[in-house]
Amino acid sequence: MLNLDEKDHIALLQGTLDLLILRILTFGPQHGQGIARAIQLNSGDVLLVDHGALYPALQRLESNVWISAEWGVSSNNRKARFYKLTAKGRKHLSGEIGRWRKLAAAMSRILDLEQLEISES
Repeated sequence: MLNLDEKDHIALLQGTLDLLILRILTFGPQHGQGIARAIQLNSGDVLLVDHGALYPALQRLESNVWISAEWGVSSNNRKARFYKLTAKGRKHLSGEIGRWRKLAAAMSRILDLEQLEISES
């Protein structure tokens, strides 16, 4: 992992890790370390996934049947669990992407305001 200043990292909001994991798995099966690395690299090294958060998230996603897992061998010849997106997970991801895009657009509108207009009820 890259050694980056803490100020350059952004803490993940509740619920975002699940979404990020599901999104990474749309590109194919991956083991836990590979998922964490893909999130870091694809976020421009802004998002770092703590292993203390990653594995409980993977277990939660598996218990919801949004991902499945099976044992395999990683590229460095180590035994690892490989996670795969399920049809139910793909459907859930689609809905979550829509909700997050709506939230991001609303946040952007507010953050980009030149002058806050407050209407009286």
